Amino acid sequence: MRISVIGCGYLGAVHAACMAKLGHEVVGIDVDERKIAELAAARAPFFEPGLEELLREVQETGRLSFSTDMGAAEGSAVHFICVGTPQKKGENAADLTYVDAALMGLLPYISPGDVVVGKSTVPVGTATRLAEIVKEARPEAHLLWNPEFLREGHAVSDTLSPDRLVYGVAGGVEEHHGVQVLDRVYATPLEKGIPRLVADLPTAELVKTAANSFLATKISFINAMAELCDAAGADVTLLADAIGMDDRIGRKFLNAGIGFGGGCLPKDIRAFMARAGELGADQALTFLREVDAINMRRRTRVVELTRELCGGSLLGQRITVLGAAFKPQSDDVRDSPALSIAAQLQLQGAVVTVTDPEALGNAARRFPELHYEEATSTALKGADVLLLLTEWQDYRDLDPYETGTLVASQKILDGRNILDPSKWRAAGWTYRGLGRP
Repeated sequence: MRISVIGCGYLGAVHAACMAKLGHEVVGIDVDERKIAELAAARAPFFEPGLEELLREVQETGRLSFSTDMGAAEGSAVHFICVGTPQKKGENAADLTYVDAALMGLLPYISPGDVVVGKSTVPVGTATRLAEIVKEARPEAHLLWNPEFLREGHAVSDTLSPDRLVYGVAGGVEEHHGVQVLDRVYATPLEKGIPRLVADLPTAELVKTAANSFLATKISFINAMAELCDAAGADVTLLADAIGMDDRIGRKFLNAGIGFGGGCLPKDIRAFMARAGELGADQALTFLREVDAINMRRRTRVVELTRELCGGSLLGQRITVLGAAFKPQSDDVRDSPALSIAAQLQLQGAVVTVTDPEALGNAARRFPELHYEEATSTALKGADVLLLLTEWQDYRDLDPYETGTLVASQKILDGRNILDPSKWRAAGWTYRGLGRP
């Protein structure tokens, strides 16, 4: 099939490459000339494992191209809208400017029978509104919603082999023309037995935000338990192991630490609350306010613990922060807890050095006042305290004895609870975890 992908950011670039991998003829469209030039040269404008290799592979087949001209969408049977929905400045609600602009720019190039498919995460009710615009302008075209469930660091595999496919169509009817079209688009994963669910438009829109809100709740729950464990002298990692053995709960996402960040979970739960308020159902989601508050409180807690490790004052203390990205296998620093903590420490008088395998460029653009070192060994030299805040494998594998020869003082705060405390303490380190005695 011939497919256009409107928006070539994180979601769109991955989706375009993966659709070409599935055998379709794909054109990716974006207004950002620099981004399009990078993608056309098979260079990913962001770090995502496996993406550049995939771009090179599918571009050699001739099935993938990129353009800044919306007219390049003409002739495609399916048009995926993959633009961003950031949080509005000064508000919790999602900014739909890019989604609306994408659809309005696409309308002149839609032909009868075409299917427009939204993949962006939007407030419930958006798809119905956009479907009415499409129906009025192009009565014989269709609008569907097909939410994405990508995990940064695993986006390529999550697109090629998703754990489920959700189609949102008007009325939620299986016989809808758009269902047949998407079944052709996703024929390969469907043949592998990937489950597919057809829903009405509002339900399909709610799936992504509901899933993200549940995951955020699970993370904040175990972080609240970490606060209680700190007060009681208990071990939150053993607590998580014990309750995670209950198959109704499960162990995934029960890792206490510095909290969640990134471009999805924080903004999505806030937009979810904002939209619930607009619908008069705000009381149904009031618990998410505390989920958000617990998450933000973790950052303050790390600053307090670091001050304790420094003997009560941060002034002049040389602190090395291991990790800038909000999670490993990513260069994304949007709402990164690690960077937020580093900035707070510097504001309170510490001399902060940040290192990360992939995210230093993005981090420097966001917090230019911080000092950055690419080499871990250089960043470690002369440090009074180490803070492990992003769980890259490089930091998991640090040898406490070798690391001890580089620092000025053997003190470490394990913000992700991934190190073996007994191993580091045996090497002479003062080890502190979160919610661990």
